[in-house]
Amino acid sequence: MTLSLCMIVKNEATTLPKCLNSVRIVVDEMVVLDTGSIDRTPNIAQQLGAKVHHFKWCNDFSAARNEALKYVTGDWILVLDADETLTPAIVPQLREAIAREEYLLINLVRQEVGAEQSPYSLVSRLFRNHPDIRFDRPYHALVDDSVSAILTKEPHWQIGYLPGVALVHTGYQKSAIAQNNKYAKAATAMEGFLATHPDDPYVCSKLGALYVETEKITQGMELLRHGIGAAEDNYDILYELHYHLGIAYSRLQKFPQAISHYKTAIKLPIYPMLKLGAYNNLGNLLKAAGDFNGAKTAYATTLKIDPNFVFGHYNLAMTFKALGLLTDAIAYYQNAIALNPNYAEAYQNLGVVLLKAGNHQDSLTAFKKAIALHERYNPGEAKRLRQGLQEMELM
Repeated sequence: MTLSLCMIVKNEATTLPKCLNSVRIVVDEMVVLDTGSIDRTPNIAQQLGAKVHHFKWCNDFSAARNEALKYVTGDWILVLDADETLTPAIVPQLREAIAREEYLLINLVRQEVGAEQSPYSLVSRLFRNHPDIRFDRPYHALVDDSVSAILTKEPHWQIGYLPGVALVHTGYQKSAIAQNNKYAKAATAMEGFLATHPDDPYVCSKLGALYVETEKITQGMELLRHGIGAAEDNYDILYELHYHLGIAYSRLQKFPQAISHYKTAIKLPIYPMLKLGAYNNLGNLLKAAGDFNGAKTAYATTLKIDPNFVFGHYNLAMTFKALGLLTDAIAYYQNAIALNPNYAEAYQNLGVVLLKAGNHQDSLTAFKKAIALHERYNPGEAKRLRQGLQEMELM
């Protein structure tokens, strides 16, 4: 089975080399459709071995992606954006999956680097080169609707997924969002689509979440509730709708309602890694309400799902700290630091717990490390922490 990379790009000279280098030895061809770059993006793509084609941007991601599909010749298609990379560890699973006869589409787990909420998502980016597979929606373009239509006519096909992280996405970092004005572009495109598709639960989820993120909370909640009524048994979308309602109610400080939506979300039968955000947020609310045992259970569940979930270790340490279980707290702070050596807050709280445990020397070492990291990212906190230590005559 041959595999083609298929991309649309515009002014991606900074990120494109890393993306293409992550797949060059995995795919049989790389098809890149440039939608009007004014930097070196097309040249870089050609230098790295891609076949470059051109398309005039028309404010419709699906139109561009469908144009790119016309140039693909492989049996299977892998779709990436320039701010994504393929993980090397997933390649053997990927090769095995596309060799199987029953799959039409294979969903991939994507890690969202820098996302403040859900650290993982499931994306439909690996599919057979079937003539009826097409992208829909001008923003958040998906092939899912066309795949559903094919399954109705050709029920022998199956949908699969690869366990483990397949893609790493950096586009949700705040700097990337601000630089590309992503929120405004997304809202404009989705509002246009919603005007003609008012009962589409997917766009209700995405646009509702965007409204909540940009402080249009009432507007967002109306869309999210409407989406729940339209989603039927689409559990992945239902999860997103309840999850973002949990965030919305939290911002309104209506915590019982937020807890209720998170609990509904985590009961849905979806891939467990996608539930990390709901479990973590639920734990935060329970801890804030003084339900430390409930919080401990929620955080522990995140680590059962993903032992490398940094925030799970950190939040579990915070819970043990609140319970006065200093040895456990120290262990989990150290776990968080091992996974993220630049975690200033983990060093700072480790210093507090070590001090409470009477280990002054290691406590001071942790505080100094926290100050050094805060100096780099949060100078005001570094100054405050240093003054506090001097007042306690620890420095």
